[in-house]
Amino acid sequence: MPCPQIAGFQLSTEDDAAKDVEADYKVNGKKSLKGLERKIRLHLKPVFGGRRLSSISVGDLRTFSANRLEAGATPAEVNRELAIVRRAFRLAVENERYHGRVPKIPMLQERNVRTGFFDDAMVDAVESHLPKSLKPVVRFAYITGWRVHSEVLPIEWRQVDRQSGEVRLEPGTTKNQAGRVFPFTDSLRAVLDAQWAEHEALKKKGTICRYVFHRNGKGVTDFRGAWDSACEAAGCPGMLVHDLRRSAVRNMERAGLSRSVAMQLTGHKTEAVYRRYAITSEADLREGVERLNGPQTTAPKRGVAG
Repeated sequence: MPCPQIAGFQLSTEDDAAKDVEADYKVNGKKSLKGLERKIRLHLKPVFGGRRLSSISVGDLRTFSANRLEAGATPAEVNRELAIVRRAFRLAVENERYHGRVPKIPMLQERNVRTGFFDDAMVDAVESHLPKSLKPVVRFAYITGWRVHSEVLPIEWRQVDRQSGEVRLEPGTTKNQAGRVFPFTDSLRAVLDAQWAEHEALKKKGTICRYVFHRNGKGVTDFRGAWDSACEAAGCPGMLVHDLRRSAVRNMERAGLSRSVAMQLTGHKTEAVYRRYAITSEADLREGVERLNGPQTTAPKRGVAG
């Protein structure tokens, strides 16, 4: 039986392993399908297009990684691409279309320690340069630590219980597939009350919008351009939308929330991942050292036995 060709590297046959990967993404409802297709088209197909799985060696994969790094890709980006190759091999084996040896995929070490974060003043500054429709998105993410593009922007009013005071993410809609609840804080209630008032105003004009965050009644899908411009104008260029998530974790740590509760609120599945977000700033260190300047308790001197 001929070996299938690797994923999307050649999409002309039904036996294509990459097509299996794409189908696997669709069946499992993964939201990163577009990213998968882009990685295959731009980076994998030009290198492995037309080759059989049996012809791809560990050496080939190491060379691929080296060339991608030299081209400016990060280790994390290369690993996501190698993961597609690994999945292609595994699906080909599961579907009994490949009976050869599956090579060990040489993944790279990721030095993905989180460093960027916002404080209240920075968030205020960025918001002041954003369009009105995007200000509540940023504030919501800064409070909850939820992922902006996959968890915040898609929120609908059916997920918000204003009477009970909580907003929910249903199981299967988050990165780790687990559901999540975030009870209202005073600030979060203010954001959602303002959005509800806008929702009701639109309704009176004949526009029904199911999304909590919207532009003129239509859901927001992306705002990278507006974000980059606002950060530049606020004096913090290069900050990422994802830095809002890191900042929320840091705020929870500083507020004294237990790690188990904070992880449930933000949706971190493992403590190892959560710890990468619990950032200590120079200001935190100075504040801690200042406490050492306070009254010190001196142990009483021991008397000399007579």
